[in-house]
Amino acid sequence: MATKKRKAADTKVDKNKVYSLKEASALVKDINCTKFDSSVDLHIRLGVDPKKADQAIRGSVTLPHGTGKTKRVLVLCTPDKEAAAKEAGADHVGLDEFIQKIEGGWTDIDVIVATPAVMPKIGKLGKILGPRNLMPNPKTGTVTNDVAAAVNEVKGGKITFKVDKAGIIHASIGRISFAPEKIEQNSQELINAIIKLKPATAKGTYLKGLSMASTMSPSLTVDTKSVQN
Repeated sequence: MATKKRKAADTKVDKNKVYSLKEASALVKDINCTKFDSSVDLHIRLGVDPKKADQAIRGSVTLPHGTGKTKRVLVLCTPDKEAAAKEAGADHVGLDEFIQKIEGGWTDIDVIVATPAVMPKIGKLGKILGPRNLMPNPKTGTVTNDVAAAVNEVKGGKITFKVDKAGIIHASIGRISFAPEKIEQNSQELINAIIKLKPATAKGTYLKGLSMASTMSPSLTVDTKSVQN
């Protein structure tokens, strides 16, 4: 059963309308159905074949206004890098003990940063970390010797994204408490990063569909032409 708030929100959304990014960024706040500071998410459908290695889009971007959420960061490194990671604000730092914890099912973190030297040890965790989008990757800047810089970036609003099997990227770009301009600017920053990653082999329309929604609230269809500057 839909709640009264949800029914009221549904009446404000024109299902046949395609909204500009600016319009959607304002309306998404007006149709929020939750009492908590819910996440604002973008769902971007791309004209790619994720089975082809060069079309399996993935990357990272630093949102100008952050995510509104403090990310919990685990740094897996050798002892000589631990002090730098802790100083930068990593929530957990170590190696073998955390590998064992993850093997036991612990994944109470948002981002894992690792140094190249320890990646061979982490490889066996792929089945656990891969589906949760937690596996460190050089393309997203989470495999690096400069662990302090990586932690600072994540804490400062850096997010990673990757296309799923259906060719869609799902990403949280802020909170419902953000001003409409911040929602719009964060959204545009993510979309710009995805446009830059367009593979040369992708044929036809690259940005096929775009929608915005906050947690448990109606989805808004966004005009892809309004985001391609």
